[in-house]
Formats: sequence, structure tokens, C-alpha cells
Amino acid sequence: MLDFRRIVFAVFVSLSLTACSQQQDIVLVSAESIVTGAQNTEAYFPLLRGKKVAVVANQASLIGHKHLVDSLAKAGFTIVKVFSPEHGFRGQAAAGEKVSGQLDPRTGLPVISLYGKHKKPTAGDLSGVDIVLFDLQDVGLRFYTYSSTLTYLMEACAENGIPLIVLDRPNPNGFYVDGPVLEKGFESFVGLHPVPVVYGMTIGEYAKMVNGEGWLKNGVRAELTVIPMKGYRRNMIVKLPVRPSPNLPTWQSVYLYPSLCFFEGTVVSVGRGTDFPFEVYGHPDYKRGSFTFVPRSMPAAKHPKLEGDTCYGVKLTAFADNFSKNPPQINLDFLLDAYNNLNMGELFFNAYFDKLAGTDKLRKQILSGTSKKKIRASWKEQLEEFKEIRERYLIYLE
Repeated sequence: MLDFRRIVFAVFVSLSLTACSQQQDIVLVSAESIVTGAQNTEAYFPLLRGKKVAVVANQASLIGHKHLVDSLAKAGFTIVKVFSPEHGFRGQAAAGEKVSGQLDPRTGLPVISLYGKHKKPTAGDLSGVDIVLFDLQDVGLRFYTYSSTLTYLMEACAENGIPLIVLDRPNPNGFYVDGPVLEKGFESFVGLHPVPVVYGMTIGEYAKMVNGEGWLKNGVRAELTVIPMKGYRRNMIVKLPVRPSPNLPTWQSVYLYPSLCFFEGTVVSVGRGTDFPFEVYGHPDYKRGSFTFVPRSMPAAKHPKLEGDTCYGVKLTAFADNFSKNPPQINLDFLLDAYNNLNMGELFFNAYFDKLAGTDKLRKQILSGTSKKKIRASWKEQLEEFKEIRERYLIYLE
């Protein structure tokens, strides 16, 4: 009898370990397999009844194939204005391009840009608004500006006593936490909070953390409601049905973005102005490059870096396709390869690099020849501290 119990226990442990292993396997899924917060209408439609609603949205704010604003109007809700993030309400503006306020030609609604010098809604902007509905597709990176837009919106809502509803959406990079944690003194619109580059949270979870940790100005707290998704798990790479911004057109570009965006703070091109942005890196002086491309001015990238120059470098689409065998972490090999190949020293970097990294340590480590292993080891303590904070606000299974 004792031996039988041992056998049963051993089988149970084996099955449990197998289940845990399977749960942690990274899977590529279609967005149609997930019910987003926006689609979870029974959870938030009752909160909008009889209210004057402002919506924070862009081209990816869809319920199925229909825009959120159109769906709300058809359902009989009173939409009074739209706030738009970087790239605009319809998502046509290039990165960093000024987006001015206007009337949306499809609906006639006033559109107020929350980008450029006007990042935070004023009391006047929120006049006549009873409740704000936020629905932006984030990609889980500290320097992706939608989390900063959310933060300023939360502050404005808290200061003006207006409830805020966040419609949650999947984080296609939600399966890991990695990178340097932003240090005090390096705050900017591409990084407001002491979080790592890849924070492994959905936009709804992130909102809960910002509110719960008292990170809003003067410690104010927003009256926040997060509408959760159904069917989302954190081990998913989600193929988004609509590009979240003009230069992230494919799931591969979204997957590679955490590792390649550091190049925005260097002389190296990541393919802006091509048909494959954030799937390549290169430079005219890169030696031994296996791939060539020429950046051109186009609507999604007006006057891109190295415009008109033939760049030699590496195409990484196949690397992304091999995601199941890649370590779930930022790949520093690309950055270190380009730095060593170009042999420019300090001239490799520009002033934007430290803002993206959230610290000057990474740049100094690269300049001093610090190994990849030691660079990653230098992140460990702060990452563990952040994970303890993060744990308090998670909605979905690890």
C-alpha cells in the first residue's frame, strides 16, 4: 500500500510539473480568441447610462470590426468629445509628429490631442464630461507613450472628480519582465515611473499600479474602474488585428520592439521608412551586414533617420518567428553587435538613449565594455523589487 501511495504521489508531482511547464510555454494566438474589455460591454455599459462621455481612443479601439465610438453612439450613449494619443485618433501621424485638435470628419466630434505640449487634459477640456472611457492598445513597454498618456489622464480625472474607466486589452509582450528600472532624474514622456523597460502588465493592471502606489502628482487617486478581458493569459503573444501605431505593423515588429527601440537613441536605423520597421537594424558603415535597406520618407515615417542612404545590417523577422526557442528577455546582442561593429564610441549614442533606458548606466556599461552577463546582472535587484510591487495589481494568470 505504501509503495502504491508513493507511485500515485510521484505521478501527481510529475503531472503538476508538466502542467506548470505547459502553462509557461509562450504561445502565439489570434486576437479573436480574447474578449477585450471593450467587447465586455455588459460590464461597463450600465456605468455610461445617462452620462456625458469622453473617450480616449485611436484606430485600434475596436469592438470587433467597429470603432468603439461608433458602437457607443449606435447604443445610444452621449459622446461629447474624443481625446487622442500620439499618432492621433485615426492613427495616421508619424512618431513624434505634432497632432493638433480638430473635428473628426466621420462623427463631427471634437478631438483633443494629448500629445506635444498638451499632454494632460485641462479642467476646460473636461468641462461638461461626466465620465471618461480609456481604450488604447498598449504593447507593454515603458517608453511606449500610451501609459504616460494614461497617467496624465488619471491625474486630470482625479483632480476634477471625474470617474475613469479603462477598457483592458492584451499585452503582446506581457510574458516577461526585463530591462533597467527607470531611475529618479530620468523621468520623461517615454518613462514616468520606476518600472523596467518591459513590465509584463496589461494597461489595466498598469493603471491599478499607478493609482495604488500613489504615483500620480501630489498623491491624488483616480476613481478608477478596470474592465477586464476574458480568455487572456500572460503567456500569450497576441497577433493584434490593427497595428497599435504606424511603425509596428506586424506581430514580429511588436515582439522585437523591446530589444530594438534602444537604437532610437543611437545612429542606427531600425527600418523606419521601409515596409519592415522594427524588424531590422542597420547603418551605412555597418560591416558584414547580411541585409540591405534604404529608408524613404513615407506617411508613417516622415524624413526617417538615414533617409536615402543604403544601410547594411541584419533582418530579424526569422528570429521573431523562432520565439518559442528564444529566452523571454530583452536581447542585448543586437545593440552590442551594432556598437562594436561601428566602432564609434560615444558618437554611437545620442541624448535620447538615456531617456529610453531610464538611466545613464546602460550607456556607460556599453562604453566601458561591460559584458552582457554583467549588464543583465546589474538589473536583477531592482527587477525583483519591482516584481513584488507588480504582483499586487495583477488581474490575469502568470
